[in-house]
Amino acid sequence: MGSGRYTAFLSYSHRDADQARWLHRRLEAYRLPRRLVGTEGDHGPVPARLAPIFRDREELPAAGDLSETVRAALAVSDHLIVVCSPNSAASPWVAREIAVFRELHPGRPILAAIVDGEPTQCFPAGLADGTEPLAADLRPGHDGRRLGFLKLVAGLAGVGLDALIQRDAARRLRRVTYVTAGAVAAMLVMAIMTTLALTARAEAQRQRAEAEGLVEFMLTDLRDKLKGVKRLDVFAAVNERALRHYSRQDLQDLPVDALERRARLLHAMGEDDLARGHSERALLQFREAARTTASLLAGDPQNPDRVFAHAQSEFWLGSIHYQSGRPMLARISFQKYKDLAERLVEMGPGNADWLKEAGYANGSLCSLYLEEPFEPSAALALCSEALSRMERAHHLTGSTPSTLEAILNRHLWMMKAWDANGRWDRAVYHKQRQETLMEALLRADPANMDYQDIWMRAQVGIAELLISHGERAEARQRLGLAAATANRLRKHDPANADWRSWQQKIQSQLKQGE
Repeated sequence: MGSGRYTAFLSYSHRDADQARWLHRRLEAYRLPRRLVGTEGDHGPVPARLAPIFRDREELPAAGDLSETVRAALAVSDHLIVVCSPNSAASPWVAREIAVFRELHPGRPILAAIVDGEPTQCFPAGLADGTEPLAADLRPGHDGRRLGFLKLVAGLAGVGLDALIQRDAARRLRRVTYVTAGAVAAMLVMAIMTTLALTARAEAQRQRAEAEGLVEFMLTDLRDKLKGVKRLDVFAAVNERALRHYSRQDLQDLPVDALERRARLLHAMGEDDLARGHSERALLQFREAARTTASLLAGDPQNPDRVFAHAQSEFWLGSIHYQSGRPMLARISFQKYKDLAERLVEMGPGNADWLKEAGYANGSLCSLYLEEPFEPSAALALCSEALSRMERAHHLTGSTPSTLEAILNRHLWMMKAWDANGRWDRAVYHKQRQETLMEALLRADPANMDYQDIWMRAQVGIAELLISHGERAEARQRLGLAAATANRLRKHDPANADWRSWQQKIQSQLKQGE
């Protein structure tokens, strides 16, 4: 191929700069097939690469004599490539470059790279004079960029086009093979990563399910068993263990069931704090639970589980307001509790749990109306409704300890409500019904501290009514039994502030009756 510095000189109109830039980059980057390199071609030994290719307007120095620089580059170029288009056909600059190249190298080939227009429209002046230039039509629908480019390479290297086409096809096949292999490898890696991720996710879900199952056990079976022995210290340890499960998680990522379970845990913790005398801490627990249950209910207002969960929050808020001497706040929460419980009954009229919930709700307002604000007739109506709901639930489920406990408690409050309305004869009837049911529970489970607690409170309530009716002897007997029970309970769990308060109250009443 001669001793020139440039393999080719690229001539083009500045309006075709993008096309020229693409062609220049592709030519300089192209590598010829190894089996052809060094063999004898039409222009001498076939080179490994075609670079360098001269492209004016990029390599010309800004301060030089343009004509002399172009002439110098043309003088050391083995080929001339003309980017042909109507733009270049109208360019005197391109025409002069062609004329100078022919003048300097009369026998060297000129290659035409058609990018736009027909040959009659796109060939610059002087291109077709004398000899027909080798034309590569890069336009779509003709040679196209791929075949047209290979024609230019073949002309510059002096090799057969077929050899380049075969090499290009093989290269494209290899590229496709490499890409396919890479894609397959990537897919395998992704499949492995996905499998690992799914396995890790499944394991995380399994661990979460186990943890949630443990929390559920703590809140149900274990708590029911612990209630029977009334050990608040054990309650606290169980609650703290369950709460640690949630403290390690982002609450925004928790599913609805887990959020509801967390609210139930807060209810349990608040209940235990209330029993220990930590009313302010209990209030914080109940408010946090209520915030969660209210949000869950707003998102799914027709779901009975969401209604029930928020009903529990309103019950506990009402309870702590009631015990802390805030009757108006207690009334607001207890009324919301009743409204939610009635919604549950509407959703499931034959659901014994919902009937019991309505019984508890009516009973809570009844208790409040027997104190402040004192409304005895309203209290009697509410207590009657509470007892009716409990007996309906008892009819549906049969005798269970929890149902009997709920009914006997309702009889106790019916006794108080009738007495408040001036009907001691009706109050005595409910007192007898309450004692009969209480004895049945204690016979079934005499070691149950929860039942003993209920029995103690009932004896005090009955004694107070007996005193108001002048039956002090029987009242003192009942207070003595209640005092003995309070002493046993305090000995069993000295940390229980609620029992300490009852013990002191009973002792005070006994002293007053001396």
